[in-house]
Amino acid sequence: MSRIKKAQAGNTATLSQSGINSMTIKEDNISGLYVHIPFCTSKCAYCNFYSEPVSAHDTYRLLQAMRRELSLADTSAVRTVYIGGGSPSCLPAAQLAEFMKTITDKCHDITEFTVECNPCQAAPRMLENLRELGVNRLSIGAQSFNDDELNLLGRIHNSESVRTAVYQARQAGFENISLDLIFAICGSTQATWQASLEQAIALNPEHISAYSLTLEASTPLAQEIEQGKYTAVDELTDRAMYEQAIETLTKAGYEHYEISNFAKSGFECRHNMGCWQNRPYIGIGPSASSSSGTRRTRNFSDIKTYIKAIESDQSPIGETVKISDMDRICETAVLNLRTKNGIDVKKFKQVTGNDPCLLFAEPVRTHCEQGLLKIENDRIYLTAKALPIADYVLCDFAAL
Repeated sequence: MSRIKKAQAGNTATLSQSGINSMTIKEDNISGLYVHIPFCTSKCAYCNFYSEPVSAHDTYRLLQAMRRELSLADTSAVRTVYIGGGSPSCLPAAQLAEFMKTITDKCHDITEFTVECNPCQAAPRMLENLRELGVNRLSIGAQSFNDDELNLLGRIHNSESVRTAVYQARQAGFENISLDLIFAICGSTQATWQASLEQAIALNPEHISAYSLTLEASTPLAQEIEQGKYTAVDELTDRAMYEQAIETLTKAGYEHYEISNFAKSGFECRHNMGCWQNRPYIGIGPSASSSSGTRRTRNFSDIKTYIKAIESDQSPIGETVKISDMDRICETAVLNLRTKNGIDVKKFKQVTGNDPCLLFAEPVRTHCEQGLLKIENDRIYLTAKALPIADYVLCDFAAL
């Protein structure tokens, strides 16, 4: 897989010459727009995404800079928009609404418009504004329905806040709601995890994402585990919880369409499906990434540096890497395999010019013999046996 490399020091490209945000995307190759709002009320103990306290910054000034970056992007092929963070819902409601309108004015053919929301920030009027401005999908960061687990994670909401947020979102007219859940939280058990799953299902969301807790070395939670304050869930229990999620959610009518994602029929996340198909995407804001298919960039992961660059009419790009044809092919294979449908052999040939059965002949043969891959109806896909150990399989497609 390609690694992002830092741009050469002294890069004096202007904002309008920065390349990725003014790239031309073929009209038949739809793309997604990701907007990173790098603000939180407070940082969660496990979070390794770039964000800073909203109280420490001039939010309006940053949004003005992001508008400038967006104005220069070619969004003619954008069909899905995803506003994440951080926590977009921690912005002043009027500023958030104004920024949403900027996006809808710029992108004219949006089919799916998602905004992430912290449960305790789901104010009725804000939700109504978002819905009126064309946001048609809400992703609520529930994480757990166990208050002790939420406290350990450093979340600022409780379980009742999630229920209230879903109710208020329905009242505002949202018909596509996703809940994020985390399993293998320190101190959790299969019983507490089952309770969270059942309480999530009871709220009847259209989509549920279930992720194992990732412990990044730089985070407070990882450091507390290292100091012996908490004990990480063991690998066998982690795997059992994942399999438990699959069984519980599929029985409840959710299709397991991607390794960590479950949806009612027709409510798969279109934006993320574009990512798993390795389509081009545009990233706006500090730390946001973009990809044209041949080049990947990442903006400065620092609010002040990002604003200074934009206001000086300089490129906000801090890191760049060229994507070789082979890297692109391998990335496409890995991303496709994350989904239930896996690699569509005919489409893969059309997009890359290569037959995946021949190009990846050795890993395909090996993993088919192990019962981890299956070839059927012109598709190569992970078996149920492979899902808990997907990384073991996918790493063999990451490079040739």
